[in-house]
Amino acid sequence: MATSNQAGRPPSGSETVTTQSSPLDRAHLSRHTFGDLGLEREVLDLFRTQSLIYLSRVKAARSDIEWRDAVHSLKGSARAIGAWRIAEAAERAEAGNPSSRAASIAKIESSLREVNTFIGTLLEADPPTS
Repeated sequence: MATSNQAGRPPSGSETVTTQSSPLDRAHLSRHTFGDLGLEREVLDLFRTQSLIYLSRVKAARSDIEWRDAVHSLKGSARAIGAWRIAEAAERAEAGNPSSRAASIAKIESSLREVNTFIGTLLEADPPTS
């Protein structure tokens, strides 16, 4: 599995975002949460909620600035947790032209569904300890 560099991006080289089998780089997340499983759970749960808000903003964007701000926010959140496919889709959307926005939204939605389903499975499989 790819690990990230200091900028919160997967490393360059032969292994890319699209070759990862998991939609979430758990090693990256663990480093950013200092191995604290409780914090990891909180961050993942927050990402699930926030990612849907960001997606709504992407879909509602009426200007180029609104579009770039929305996909940039989603990209940063995805990088923070190691959701490289979402980050890559958002980065492409950020750099793309307005005529490709529908395709960008579809790719982002697909990636979000995949990672949020994965997060849900993780949170259900490892219930919090009291």
